[in-house]
Amino acid sequence: MKPEIHPEYKQIQVTCSCGTSFETGSTANKDLSIEVCSSCHPFYTGKQKVMDTAGQVDKFRRRYGAK
Repeated sequence: MKPEIHPEYKQIQVTCSCGTSFETGSTANKDLSIEVCSSCHPFYTGKQKVMDTAGQVDKFRRRYGAK
C-alpha cells in the first residue's frame, strides 16, 4: 500500500435504536447510530413474517406444488 493515501482506521462505538451497542473498526471518525442490528432484526431473532401480498405465496405453492 502507498503511504499516507489511506484514511485512518479507528475503533468507533455503534449504537442501535433497540439499545444494543458494540465497538467496530471504521474509517468514519465518529460514533454511529443505526436503526436495526442483529439483536433486533426479524431475520436474526426468528420473528420474520412472510408478507403475502395479493396471494403470491399461495399462487407460487399451487404452481410449483411447494408445501
